[in-house]
Amino acid sequence: AVDESELLTVPDGWKEPAFTREDNPRGLLEESSFATLFPKYREAYLKECWPLVQKALGEHYVNAALDLIEGSMTVTTTKKTFDPYAIIRARDLIKLLARSVPFEQAVRILQDDVACDIIKIGSLVRKRETFIKRRARLLGPKGSTLKALELLTNCYIMVQGNTVSALGPFSGLKEVRKVVLDTMKNIHPIYNIKTLMIKRELAKDPELRTQSWERFLPKFKRKNLKKRKEPKKKNTKKEYTPFPPPQPESQIDKELASGEYFLKERQKKRKQMEEIKAKQADAVKRRQEERNKAFIPPKEKPVVKTKKASTEKKIDIEAIKEKVKNAKKKKLGALPEEEVKLKMAADEKKKKKK
Repeated sequence: AVDESELLTVPDGWKEPAFTREDNPRGLLEESSFATLFPKYREAYLKECWPLVQKALGEHYVNAALDLIEGSMTVTTTKKTFDPYAIIRARDLIKLLARSVPFEQAVRILQDDVACDIIKIGSLVRKRETFIKRRARLLGPKGSTLKALELLTNCYIMVQGNTVSALGPFSGLKEVRKVVLDTMKNIHPIYNIKTLMIKRELAKDPELRTQSWERFLPKFKRKNLKKRKEPKKKNTKKEYTPFPPPQPESQIDKELASGEYFLKERQKKRKQMEEIKAKQADAVKRRQEERNKAFIPPKEKPVVKTKKASTEKKIDIEAIKEKVKNAKKKKLGALPEEEVKLKMAADEKKKKKK
């Protein structure tokens, strides 16, 4: 009896056995070839690294040709080629080189556990300005967002022109494609990065491998920050009535009602002139009032006197009354009682000495 959870998981450290010549000793029956064009600015770099490309493909018995006149790269199988999938990897290699991926990274596609994905993002957004902003959002400030995505997915990502080239394991490429497409749909990559970080931590726990992770993953709600502008004139539907609206009065009906219809031409003209003169008089009066407004003095605010804080000390009335009583008792020019007693004592001493 084997547990079902063990059947669903791949043992740690397990690798698929490599495809050798013993698996296909007779080789391939037909010659296969793939070609791709490259932009002019890649010509100098490809010219330098082409010997390394030929050496890497030569190990898998695949020929590579660089045509600088037509601006194309071609890969073809030989009689010695035994791996039928080698030509597909060689095709991906020249595609990555044409999309500005450096040779050191692109050559990893020849490994068994590495795949690539070229995501076209040019046609996902209509406006060019919006497309440039969202592509810059994918890169982040100083490439920090792209670096975080590379660390979480174990993939090499290259944003170039209207495409995003990704190179790495299959599981990582799936996440990269989702993040890139969401970013182009105006969903910020930080939300997907946060989800990937939580998934990475949950994958470490062996008990949670067979469980659903939805309860742990964050749920982001969309917020409509910009409210729809309401129109100034709102069209309100009138109540339905089966009867048609009354017929509007014609000019003759109006003249008949006011009695103008029966007036002569002179009288009509005179009436029109009087109305015109009355309108002109009103306009002149209104204009004169507007001119006179400049000569009307503005209303002055009443001057409010600020009360100064009294710095003088409060007068003690009772103390003044006591001083006045004491002054009344004393005679004008008379000495105080104490001085009189001292003088009398001094006079007595002088008499005794004599």
